[in-house]
Parts: sequence; C-alpha cells; structure tokens
Amino acid sequence: MYTKQHKKMLIINILDILKKYTDENHKLSQKEIVQILNDEYCMKTDRKAVKRNLMDLVEFGYDIEYSEALRIYITKEGKKEKSYILSDFYLNHEFTDSELRLLVDSILFSNHIPSAQSKKLIEKLKGLSNIYFNSRIKHISKIPSDKTDNKQIFYNIELLDEAIEKGLKVKFKYMEYLTDIKLHKRKRSDGSEREYIISPYQMAARQGKYYLICNYDKYDDIGNFRIDRICDLEILDERVKPFEKLKGSGGRQLDLESYMKKHVYMFTSDDVYAEFRIEKFLLSDIIDMFGKDVRFSDEDETHVTVCANVNEMAMEQFAKSFAPFVTVLKPESLAKQVKTDLEKALKNYI
Repeated sequence: MYTKQHKKMLIINILDILKKYTDENHKLSQKEIVQILNDEYCMKTDRKAVKRNLMDLVEFGYDIEYSEALRIYITKEGKKEKSYILSDFYLNHEFTDSELRLLVDSILFSNHIPSAQSKKLIEKLKGLSNIYFNSRIKHISKIPSDKTDNKQIFYNIELLDEAIEKGLKVKFKYMEYLTDIKLHKRKRSDGSEREYIISPYQMAARQGKYYLICNYDKYDDIGNFRIDRICDLEILDERVKPFEKLKGSGGRQLDLESYMKKHVYMFTSDDVYAEFRIEKFLLSDIIDMFGKDVRFSDEDETHVTVCANVNEMAMEQFAKSFAPFVTVLKPESLAKQVKTDLEKALKNYI
C-alpha cells in the first residue's frame, strides 16, 4: 500500500498507471483511473484533474491514445451545449510485446550471460511493458542451467568497448572447463597462469556465444576469444596493431558482416575460395551459415554445386558435420583433409 502522496505526484502516478495497466487491448476510463489512484496510490482526486493531467501528458509528447464521444446537454439557462467525453485511454509502449519476447528469448538462450544477470535483464525488459505481458511469459522465463559461470562478463564488455573505442591493447587471463565442470584459469606447463596481450577490434555473437575478434600479440594473424571465458581484464597504454596489417585481413579494415559470414564456427584460419556439392535439402542451411553471397551452379533434381569465399577451417568443419550430404570439390587440399579426417573417424567404428 502506498503512503499518502503530494498532489504534484498526480501526473507521475497517472503515467505509471498507463504503463502498468494499459495497451491497445486494455484501456481505462477516467473513472477507472480515479479508482486505481485511490486504491493503490492513496490519492483522492476527481475526473477533471485526471483529464487535465492526461492532456498534459499528451502535450508533453507521450504516445497516449483515447476516444472522444460527443455529448449534448441542456444548461440551467435552457441552452444546448456540446462537450466531448474522453475515454479508453491507453499508452503505446516503446516496445511491442513481440519485440520484448524476442529480446527475452535472446537472453534466455545466450550462454555467455550468467544466470543471475540473465534474470535481472529479463526483469528490466518486463518493466518496459505492462502486467499482461508479465503474465504471458511466466512459462518461458526459467533460466537454463548451462550458462557461463563467469560473473565478470558485463565488466569485460564495458572495458573492451572502451579499449576498442580508444584503440588500445588489453591483457587478460583466459579460463577453460576441466573435468570438475568448473572454470579454471589456463596455465603454462610450469603451472603458472598464462596471460594474454591482445589487440581488440570487435565483439560479435555467434550460436549463443559472445566472441572478441582480436590479435594475440605473439602472432600476426586474426584470432577469436570467448568473452565469457576472459577474466582479470585490464586496458593497456599501448596502441593496437592495425587490423589491415594482419594475416588474413586482405589488407582491409575489419568488415564485421563479411567476417561473420566466412567464420561460421569462429575458427581462425585463412580464407579460401571453395566449391562443394550438396544435396538440395541443405540450401536453407547454406544461406543461414554462409549468407546470400554464395553462388549456385550445375543444379539437378537432387544436388547443386555451391561456390563461396569461406574460412578454411569453418568449411572443413561444415563438410564433416554434414557428411555424407556435402562433397568438397575445391580446393583440392581441403578435399583431401576432409577425406583423411572422415577415414580416421570411420576407423573408430570398425
């Protein structure tokens, strides 16, 4: 129950009521708003005051819809007068319920966000809608148990954003799971904790995981690190290596869209021009994984040849994952590697 509030709070409370209780399918009259103010906010008022404040909110730019009904009445002097009755008030929320549902689902199935922080984010999203949205997502809001255990994820994102914006290197330690199903800092052979000095370029999500696209200072190629595995992150007072100078960059700055299309599994290796023969039921998977820049040829009733510029290791993994429905044609070295790997795999079942 709310304590008695000052009259200056009336407009704030009316806005709060519209946020909590209204949408296109749930509308309130002035009388109903007066009743809610009395019952939940301990604020006595009348319909004239409610109407005046509602119109002020509209004038302030809030997206409030309402209906108007013409009323004709006789004054004490016997004259006919016209007035308009305003009713059916509701607030058009900034996000639709379907948009919020999409965001909630994205958080639920993002394995790089820890469970506790996922719950907080979902609660914030629920607060952007009304009580009716909250009731509709009760059955989907159970947090999966296989999320990351790293509580530093949002701190990492903030620091990496700052480092990327300023063009500075970072250093961190990197964690991995061991057989006790707990994260441990990666160690050298002598037992000391390994430290990485990195030039960060961009962060990107892929298959429910969040990656840092970067360069490990020891080498001159492009690498990817899981952001949810990073810990003890610090920004250094040292400029990053220019991305276009790295092996695999093609002498160009990072084009995130192109990079993500080529690196289906976020492996780090050279890009290659590949041709591969697939069964046609895989066409949608091909577009999902490699984008719309692929080219098709030699189509028959069951098969088609695909041509694409892809990351070599990603193409190798794709061919093995979808064998026997994919046959690599070019480059020959990649076709031989896939064949060798599949032969080794077959021996494990003989």
